[in-house]
Amino acid sequence: MALTYQQSKLVKDTIPALREKGEQITTSFYKTMLQNHPELNDYFNSVNQKNGRQPRALTSVILNFASNINHTSELIPKLERMCNKHCSLGIQPEHYGIVGKYLLGAFGEVLGPAMTPAVLAAWERAYWLLAKMLMGREAQLYRAFAAWPSWRAFQVDRVVREAGADGDDIYSFYLVPRDGAPLPRFLPGQYVSLRIRAPESHLQARQYSLSDAWREDYYRISVKRDEGARYANSVSRSYFHPGLVSNALIDHTGPGSVVELSHPAGDFFFDVANNTSAMPVVLISAGVGATPMVAIANTIAATQPGRAVSWIHGSRRSVPFEAHVARLRRECQPAFRAAIFKSRPAPGDVPGPNAGFDFVGRVDLARLDQDRDLHLRSSGAEYYICGPEPFMVDMADYLRTRGVGPERLKLELFSTGELALKS
Repeated sequence: MALTYQQSKLVKDTIPALREKGEQITTSFYKTMLQNHPELNDYFNSVNQKNGRQPRALTSVILNFASNINHTSELIPKLERMCNKHCSLGIQPEHYGIVGKYLLGAFGEVLGPAMTPAVLAAWERAYWLLAKMLMGREAQLYRAFAAWPSWRAFQVDRVVREAGADGDDIYSFYLVPRDGAPLPRFLPGQYVSLRIRAPESHLQARQYSLSDAWREDYYRISVKRDEGARYANSVSRSYFHPGLVSNALIDHTGPGSVVELSHPAGDFFFDVANNTSAMPVVLISAGVGATPMVAIANTIAATQPGRAVSWIHGSRRSVPFEAHVARLRRECQPAFRAAIFKSRPAPGDVPGPNAGFDFVGRVDLARLDQDRDLHLRSSGAEYYICGPEPFMVDMADYLRTRGVGPERLKLELFSTGELALKS
């Protein structure tokens, strides 16, 4: 199935054109495929289609693959995130034939005469090489899901507001399986896909981190209101492409409502079974990025209560899980430490031990105790980072410049495109 030398060269020779026109190709691909196969709208994020994020992510994947066409084995770790997401959405082998048809068609449409029969044949072979790598790993994941390979009905048991000020609205949903069967274990940090029917009549799924340690009777997710991209001038402000599923959950999904969940998945996690080290764990988050950190912190507190955990978090005005973090500080000291930043504290808010936060401003790792908070002297400390992508890049870059190797940095990325760190 491997490409010949000439085919690999032909694929690589298209990289300059892909860099220039890649997003045009992927936009055309999605438009044509979804027009001819409207049932596939159930698998794709309609908001990310409108704001261009999904075409950009696919362009990144294509470029990464083309650049590494002679070293495909090195792509396997990078494709793990994609395989997990595919399985959480229920992507099946038959979908790859449809995608290949319309993707290669978009190549020809946009690249024109440059897409010669030889180049088309090379890319067709390259596509199926990638597709078979993905399908093979996804088959393994589906087997691991065992009796829960598809969507499963859950009922909302209760909803709890975790934070709510100046756009920081975060609500926890306690979800109970309608079939009453015990829930499988998951690795703290992983997510589920949650699916509802969108107002425009097709199904929409989104990924939400599980925000508590495992229990067999319910799962908890925590959802932030997504106002969309903000535009403001001197007289008004407005928002573009607001979150569809998150806002519907917060505004219209209460106790008794039924939603569908997929099996827990994701390559960002604290490995409970194989991580019994006494080395410190540092959790760094911003906004709703706190959700997987709660699951990790709660799991370590329950299974390794003496292990050092440092949680650094940034919020605007309100801190999610504020009372819970305060309880961990009281009950798990000295093992558990927290450093909370608020970038827009309310008038009169003063940081301090009893104020619920410690610093004013955005998260700045340089302001922290480099040993007690960041454990930079520990060669085995592990770092888990979750938040907006620019935040994660900044945090990871700071740690890298202070000697933390990439094998000790774990970032939560829901998009399937590659996020590049500074060199």
